[in-house]
Amino acid sequence: MDLALEEGESLEKELGGAPVGPQEKARSLWSDAWHQLRRNPVFLVSTLLILFLVVISIWPQLIASGDPLQCDLSKSQQGSSPGHPFGYDTQGCDVYTRTVYGARASITVGICATLGAALLGSALGGLAGFFGGWGDSLLSRVADIFFGIPVVLGGLVFLSVVTSTTVWPVVGFIVLLGWPQLARIARGSVITAKQNDYVQAARALGAGNGRMLLRHVAPNAIAPVIVVATIALGTYIALEATLSFLGVGLRPPTVSWGIDISNAASQIRNAPHMLLYPAGALSITVLAFIMLGDAVRDALDPKLR
Repeated sequence: MDLALEEGESLEKELGGAPVGPQEKARSLWSDAWHQLRRNPVFLVSTLLILFLVVISIWPQLIASGDPLQCDLSKSQQGSSPGHPFGYDTQGCDVYTRTVYGARASITVGICATLGAALLGSALGGLAGFFGGWGDSLLSRVADIFFGIPVVLGGLVFLSVVTSTTVWPVVGFIVLLGWPQLARIARGSVITAKQNDYVQAARALGAGNGRMLLRHVAPNAIAPVIVVATIALGTYIALEATLSFLGVGLRPPTVSWGIDISNAASQIRNAPHMLLYPAGALSITVLAFIMLGDAVRDALDPKLR
């Protein structure tokens, strides 16, 4: 046995490969996914861009020293000038400063709405898929009702009666309409995971439902939820901008890309810079999160490797 092992190791070295010994451990799903992500340029670029957006949403003063609410009507719709590279909007506010500060509202809405929808949808969908029965049927029918509500029309009806100028009504609305999608993903993933042999073995050894769900099923069923939630985050940011553009999402004095795009839409012929910069920032942010979700999906799905 020792002689055969030594011959195998020497043959691996001669062929240029790494020696394979009995002490080598197989990688788990998450470590293998991280191994793939570190070598994916799409993941690296999107992650760096998202980290930059998160940092400037927390500390916008790092790259913008002005006040987004300080305006000068005498500079209305003026173009680029020293110290003001993006020019001014209709009210004479600095477009660059407002574009930087607008990241805070969009990132906050996207992250909070995604966390809320993921937690609520995963909990309800996971429990329904694990226990089945009438609870599973009830959840499916309730989810079908929410799927039948048009998102923009629902936002117009729901948010038009809200007078708050904070981000939380928008976050609550997105969570309300976003959890059924994640619940359906979690339900299907849990149903697949609970049929595996290791879950049946744990049940045969006397493990309770809580232990099987938390220790065996959930860790192996959460990957699809993470992928869908990451992609949905970019969609939620675009939805917030759409609702703000229509006048029912975030409202002044909150600084938002959707509000600035709405104000600039009627002046696109006279001052296109008012529209291009906030719209460009919104597009880049949404694209970054979608790219991140695609990279995570490719790493967690063995069929796509």
